[in-house]
Order: sequence, then structure tokens, then C-alpha cells
Amino acid sequence: MTEEENEEESLSEDELLEKLSQDETETQAAITDEPHLERLLSAIHKEKIIAALGNPKANADIELLNEALSAYEYWIKSLNSLRSTGEERIREMTLLLNQYKDYLEVDLIAAKGSPFLKRQKGQLKLDNSVMEEFLIHLVHPSIIDNLPNFDLETGPQTAFMSLAFRPSNISNLNNKPEIIFKVKDQDFTIGKTIHYKFSSDSNFERSKTVGGKFHLAVLAAECKVNYDKTMFQECAGTASRLKHGCPIAKYFALIEYLDMQPEDVRLTDIDNVFLLRKAKRLPFEKRSVLSEVKEQHKNFPIQAEVISKFVNEIQNFIDASWYDPEEAIKRGSFL
Repeated sequence: MTEEENEEESLSEDELLEKLSQDETETQAAITDEPHLERLLSAIHKEKIIAALGNPKANADIELLNEALSAYEYWIKSLNSLRSTGEERIREMTLLLNQYKDYLEVDLIAAKGSPFLKRQKGQLKLDNSVMEEFLIHLVHPSIIDNLPNFDLETGPQTAFMSLAFRPSNISNLNNKPEIIFKVKDQDFTIGKTIHYKFSSDSNFERSKTVGGKFHLAVLAAECKVNYDKTMFQECAGTASRLKHGCPIAKYFALIEYLDMQPEDVRLTDIDNVFLLRKAKRLPFEKRSVLSEVKEQHKNFPIQAEVISKFVNEIQNFIDASWYDPEEAIKRGSFL
């Protein structure tokens, strides 16, 4: 590690915040000329705030939601202002993430939100959509090496699970193929759209041809604020189905507060569950107490170290040879 890196590691949170503020000011012109790739991506979390603004049940929270929208814009502007790379960038991104989530979830929703907003923030996806959008920014050449020279599709997607043919009778074998696709919404994916066309006619006559597209996720992750036994079992089922359709795929869960005893994921098709805050969920009687919520956020921020572990999984997956028959001879084994 260089002296400069050592100096960076020793910065306090306040010093790092000051540095980020200076970096943002110094790079505004550069950002205008050379925008980061993630600026072109859909603003997933912003869409949820705007949707809540249009929800008549949230009329009492209009001012609060507009404050959230302004805070969101500042958060994204700060992310796009970063000039750092690698672990330093992850650390700075995580600090900005914690700042935004603390303001949104504690200072706004928990402190000022209406009973409807506090009760329905999960259904409105105002909390876990923050992580969904944050993860997109990790798939960036300043963090991940060896990204392909085509645009990977990242973020929430309705991902392919399986495909089956279901002809209704013997005569229908000569008609347009009847295809059954199984898909499932995923909070975060890395993948690509696959276009397909099937026909019972060698010339692909239109009346006998079916075509379309689906998203093939080679890596998927579930984002949860709270994670209990039922959610773990659902993730295990989803991981199995995902890998049935794409055996080389990886599946992870990223959660903030654990509401179960940790389990051995090796007994499932889940590759790992990352505990972003290294914390358990508050007991039921404390979840609506503002001081308790604030204290938990303060004592258990999202850890850059855990984010780095997830990034390393992505990096190792991108660097790997997913399938190469010639390598089997060199290894002396199929896998």
C-alpha cells in the first residue's frame, strides 16, 4: 500500500466528507463533458418517490416526499462527482449511501412521515429501491475490471427462469410452437437481452413462427431491508429456478437487518447472503420508536467492507471462464 493510500485509509468520516465535497466542486466541468455511464441508467429509486407523490393516500406526505426527491438528486450528483477508483471509491460511495438512507429513512420517514407512509414504505419500495439503484453504480469500470465492450444490462429485471414447449395435440406440432416461459422479477441483475425465434417451418413462415425476447440474468441479487426465514426459503427457491435455466448463474441476497438465525447456504443454491449492516432487526416493540431507529442506523451503518465482498464476487465471476471443454483436459476434471 502506498503512503497516499495509507493516508486515505486514516481519514475520519468528517475529513472524507470534506474531501468528497471538494472533489464534487472540482469535477463539475469534467462531468458535463464526460458523463459516467450510470447517468444513462434508469433512476429506479427516483421513480418510486415520484410514484408515491402521485399516490392520493400519501397526500399528507407531499412536502416530505419533495424533500426526499431533492435529497435523492444531491445523492446522485455526489455519486457522479466521484473521481476515485477501487476500494476508495467503494468507501466513498458507501458513505454517501449511508448519509442518504439516514436522511430518508430516519430524518424524513421515521420522524415526519404519516402513519400511511411509515406503514407502507416497504410496499411503496421507498427503502429497498435505494440499494437497487446503488448496486447499478458498482458495475462501473472504476470498480470492476474487464467489463465487456458491450452494454451490460444491470439493475432490476424480469429474468428468465425456464422454457418449455407445450403442444396441445399431435396436429399442433406443425403449427406455431406453443412456448411456456417462466420469469421472475429480480432486484438486481447483470445480464443481457436474448432474442429468440422458433418455427415449425424451415422458412420461418409467419403463421408458424413465434418470436420474442427475454432477459438472461447471469448474476442476480435480492435486496431486503429485513430478512426472515420465509424470505430465505423464497430466495433458495428462486436461486434453484434461476440456475435451472442458466446453470452458470450466481445468486446472492443483500440484506440490512437479519430477522432469523444464519443458515448454511451450501445446503441451497444461494451463493451467499451479505449482511450489509452486520446487525439484527430491532425487536417489535422498538421498531416504531424514533430514538431506537436513529440509534440503530448510527451504530450499524452499511459497511463498505461488506459491499467490497459483493464486488469481489462480481469481479471473480467476470474474470472466470464459465465453460471451456478444453480446460477440462488440463484440470483433469469436468469442473
